[in-house]
Amino acid sequence: MKIAFLGLGVMGYPMAGHLKAKGFDVTVYNRTTAKAEAWAKQHGGGFRPSVAGAVAGADMVMMCVGNDHDLLEVAGQAIAAMKSGATLVDHTTASAESARALFAQAAARDIAFIDAPVSGGQVGAEKGQLTVMCGGEEAVFAKAKPVMDSYAKATTLMGESGAGQLTKMVNQICIAGLVQALSEGLAFAEKAGLDGNLVLDVISKGAAQSWQMENRGRTMLKREFNFGFAVDWMRKDLSICLDEARRNGARLPLTAVVDQFYGDIQKKGGNRFDTSSLILRLD
Repeated sequence: MKIAFLGLGVMGYPMAGHLKAKGFDVTVYNRTTAKAEAWAKQHGGGFRPSVAGAVAGADMVMMCVGNDHDLLEVAGQAIAAMKSGATLVDHTTASAESARALFAQAAARDIAFIDAPVSGGQVGAEKGQLTVMCGGEEAVFAKAKPVMDSYAKATTLMGESGAGQLTKMVNQICIAGLVQALSEGLAFAEKAGLDGNLVLDVISKGAAQSWQMENRGRTMLKREFNFGFAVDWMRKDLSICLDEARRNGARLPLTAVVDQFYGDIQKKGGNRFDTSSLILRLD
């Protein structure tokens, strides 16, 4: 199968690498061509300086870019150049509205489309252990799943077009609350004079246990925040969640507050800190 991968950020670069390692014929594109050249040199695949060049003749096109604006621009170029009968799989975290628009745009050219945002962060991408939540048609998903499984531990069809993005919103809503609660708990432990690492050892064996606690608790105690998913990107995602909530009538009071807390971190210059940096507000 001939595959194109568009977007080689901290997620896309290793994801495309896993596809090549699984034996697929992979051609990549990145806005910064030097990044695409470096990927091709490392993994032995091909690269093209344009979206149209990368997707020409591809059976399946995967993409992972920054936001709705980037998504619509790059996907639009891809759809215009893809062959009839091909499939476009989008791993960008974006709005469900954009996903549905691209589904219709692709269908008009006999191209299948799946919105497939991922969770697991940079480490998950590097280890090929991402969780992929998909929206689209069942037959198309069945065709694309074996490809996505190259970098995923779980790949699930959540419903029709847009359902993948809506599920990713649930994921981000839950993470926001968990990180704030963990920040408050650890800050409280410090003020109380407890050994934070010992506290984590104990409570991680009980009902408070979470992925955030296991993977970020100790680095939060050290005030180390260089672990992938940045505050700027989290605010982008939470903005999508809050916009969707205004449309569907859901109430997200905690998410709205935590979004503003991340704004405080940005004001402190922490735009590129990872999301666990919320604890800095409590220092």
